[in-house]
Amino acid sequence: MNNFFPETEQWLSLTKASEYLGVHSATLRRWANDGQITFMLTPGGHRRFALKDLQKFAAARRQAHLPTSFEQMWAEKALIQTRQAISAHKDESWLASYDDDLREQHRLLGRRLMGLTLQYISDPETNGTLLKQAEEIGRQYGRLSRQTNLPLTEALQATLLFRDMLVDTAFQLPSSATIKPEANLRLMRRINELLNVVHLAIAQSYENQP
Repeated sequence: MNNFFPETEQWLSLTKASEYLGVHSATLRRWANDGQITFMLTPGGHRRFALKDLQKFAAARRQAHLPTSFEQMWAEKALIQTRQAISAHKDESWLASYDDDLREQHRLLGRRLMGLTLQYISDPETNGTLLKQAEEIGRQYGRLSRQTNLPLTEALQATLLFRDMLVDTAFQLPSSATIKPEANLRLMRRINELLNVVHLAIAQSYENQP
């Protein structure tokens, strides 16, 4: 870090800032280029983002794109069920083979995917952008799995478990809230659309390996 950066600030790289916001680095780069979020450049031309600016930006976006109570209820229940399911499957080969570093990378990808899914079911106008981000997450999942020499079938187990939890949560919502059937059907359709892209990207990452 050079002397032009205030020492009182905590500065994050583009990659770390993207992970903090739960978005792809290309998305954060576009926001920065559009002037939606401030940044500084190192002498080498690398972007650095102040943590307090990221926190303000995230809070503003949450306020501007606050999901409906139905979507928020689904997200909260899905997150709880997914964590419980992962804990219950901690001895599965696809999870047990990960060291601490890979587990952390896997956790960050899962966080991004959950955030992306919530965006996708909340904002149908951004389909193309969000599906591209889902595809990139799938490719990263595939690369992580190949690092541990997992066969494709086991690599898909993690995201299949994730899909099961999201869909199961959608099935359970009508019993815990007054929800129109068409809203629940739309929710499950959107979940499947997004995760189909993720699964195909994982498979393609295996097919394209040297």
